[in-house]
Amino acid sequence: MVTALQPRLLRTSRRTSTGRAAADLRRRVGLEIKRLRIDAGLSIRALAAAAGIDHGFLTRIEVGIAEPSFAVLLAIGEVLGADLSVRLYPTTGPRIHDRIQAPCVEALFALLDPRWKHLAEVGVMRPARGFVDAVLALPASGVVVATEVESSIRRLEQQLRWAHDKADSLPSAPAWSLIAPPDEPRPVISRLLILRSTRANRDLARTFEATLATEYPARTADIYAALTKAVPPWPGSGILWAEVAGGHARILERPPRGIALGR
Repeated sequence: MVTALQPRLLRTSRRTSTGRAAADLRRRVGLEIKRLRIDAGLSIRALAAAAGIDHGFLTRIEVGIAEPSFAVLLAIGEVLGADLSVRLYPTTGPRIHDRIQAPCVEALFALLDPRWKHLAEVGVMRPARGFVDAVLALPASGVVVATEVESSIRRLEQQLRWAHDKADSLPSAPAWSLIAPPDEPRPVISRLLILRSTRANRDLARTFEATLATEYPARTADIYAALTKAVPPWPGSGILWAEVAGGHARILERPPRGIALGR
């Protein structure tokens, strides 16, 4: 049975990544309030009275149990002579993906030679927090490929930065031991970008060919061969293209017609 309380429980439960992050944030806010209160020479009762809140509630805030509203934090800050600032810092892009990602990942996994290990939606934690759409690995060859699927790219520089950050953060993934066994040498992490073949993406590939070729220098045909056959070595970071129709995707062996990038 679904209740109205469940969305809040999902956000605050320590069993979820969001709940754990919220608990850590509450703890840090509480410690900061306590530090400022002690520096000001105020007791919990004195600060609570001046801020117009219950002293028991303030105690729970300081130990990170209670989750104060912005109004309560502003009232506390006014008494302590402290400003409240809240910001959202972009890290590795949104976790909500468009509907073509799953078909493209499914098509990618379907064409892989059996020597490739593969995982979908691999969470990373540091230095960047987010999810890598798919990770491919050849443990014996020391190769790991962080794969991103994009149906459209609105800001190329942002996409490139996110791809770099998430690839660099892969060793922090809980699944890293499955990707790179501890008894094996540390693998080289490459990047693979799967682009949907649309007019906008083809125009982008032509307009920013030099930039994309620098970030993804491998030939598309070489990437496809390395993924689908047992012999070819992995050629390094590169781009694959996908055609999507009727909810199904097909990974192309070569760039679309008129695209020099990756040839």
